[in-house]
Amino acid sequence: MHLILTGATGLVGSGVLDAMLNNNAITKISILSRRPVQMAEDAKDPRVHVITHKDFETYQPELLEQLKDADGCVWALGTSQNNVNKEQYITITKDYVVAAANAFSTLKPANPPFRFVHVSGEGATQEPGRFSPIFAQVKGEVESILGDISEKNPNTFRADTVRPAFVDPASHDAIKPYLPSNNGIWYKVGMVLLGPGIRQLYKSMHSPTERLGPFLTEMAMGRMDGKLEGSGVFKLGGGWVVENKGMRRILGL
Repeated sequence: MHLILTGATGLVGSGVLDAMLNNNAITKISILSRRPVQMAEDAKDPRVHVITHKDFETYQPELLEQLKDADGCVWALGTSQNNVNKEQYITITKDYVVAAANAFSTLKPANPPFRFVHVSGEGATQEPGRFSPIFAQVKGEVESILGDISEKNPNTFRADTVRPAFVDPASHDAIKPYLPSNNGIWYKVGMVLLGPGIRQLYKSMHSPTERLGPFLTEMAMGRMDGKLEGSGVFKLGGGWVVENKGMRRILGL
């Protein structure tokens, strides 16, 4: 099985890459990245192919040729709304995702449909209010667009969304050397001040990377089919949206 990964140098992406490296059913991992991926280099795994990709709004035929037999993708590329301005956030969070989904919908996996697993975030909504933050509005809009693309291509493409909440690598030693150092002061403060309470008292918002990574990987492999229905999961167009509490329910957390 051939999977694509984006955002491999980020927090969620690092967890996904670790899960993919430890999954023997995956025969090829194509990482799209602007820069080298240290975890991939250190792994020295012949299944891993890092493809330098500078423009995430464009997918040239030669790139799609390298991905032509891919079965799925985990889209973990993203940024915090605190790190960029509004226009940049929309470009990264919406335009990049939609461009990739449209391009990947043309791929020909051996066992269709192609699985596009979009990492969104808890708080995303299709019904933003007056005071909804930018991330909630933009991510909710992207989820709806992906649902529409899936609905138009039911036999060949399916996009599902997962909404992690407090993404926590505290117990995931394998990825700690590779975590980004530019998450910002508020992320670091949150980890110190909020982490212990969320882990113990507000577990419905807890997204441990050592479980999140394999979950996203298994979704991209089609191994979660028939397991999603229930609390914390809802249908949106031709795909599913899995809230954090839904993921925790499915994983038995």
